[in-house]
Amino acid sequence: MKGQKQQFVTIKGTKDGLTLHLDDQCSFRELVAELTDKLALNHSQGEDSPLLAVRLKIGNRYLTKVQEEELRTIIRSKKHLIVDSIEGNVITKAEALALKQKNEIVSVAKIIRSGQVLKVEGDLLLIGDVNPGGTVIAEGNIFVLGALRGIAHAGYDGNNEAVIAASMMKPSQLRISNIMNRAPDSSQKEVEQNEMECAYIDENETIVIERLQQLIHLRPNLTRLEGGI
Repeated sequence: MKGQKQQFVTIKGTKDGLTLHLDDQCSFRELVAELTDKLALNHSQGEDSPLLAVRLKIGNRYLTKVQEEELRTIIRSKKHLIVDSIEGNVITKAEALALKQKNEIVSVAKIIRSGQVLKVEGDLLLIGDVNPGGTVIAEGNIFVLGALRGIAHAGYDGNNEAVIAASMMKPSQLRISNIMNRAPDSSQKEVEQNEMECAYIDENETIVIERLQQLIHLRPNLTRLEGGI
């Protein structure tokens, strides 16, 4: 309609509470003024009404800690309203760096000897052996281009989708997330000396060792190349 004022705040009710869509192009002061007015008009709860969770969708706006707290204070000032989450598309440089570290492959060329521990964020690509008594730990996946005879712990922050692969899989212990598997008994089937293997958590929450060729079927989203392998 001609002359209609642009709305900076849109309030939508859901079964879980309220969702507030906040315009990301207007000034912060304009946003605060309209939010205050709309909450005053739309909020009329009785004394016995339950708490309503409020989700803020801020789009491409970056909020400082002070601005974020101001929005929380405005919403808290209304009885029975509590901020559940603030969701936006913008992250800080520190957050972007942390995300990059979690998703990058760290390449290391060395032998991990007894008593040594190598721990990385993201995936680990080790070009070398892990000797008995040596330990490699990664937040993501572990790939060893060499013999894995020591301890390997992938997905240490709770990632059950992480995998461990090695040119020679002879570990003293495997761990993925919080699941642990000791070295397989010598009575179990022998694998050819040159056959690469991978370990993963199956549907029974057990670590299973398979031929490396099965990895693409077990974890089809493992590759980061667009369009897959």
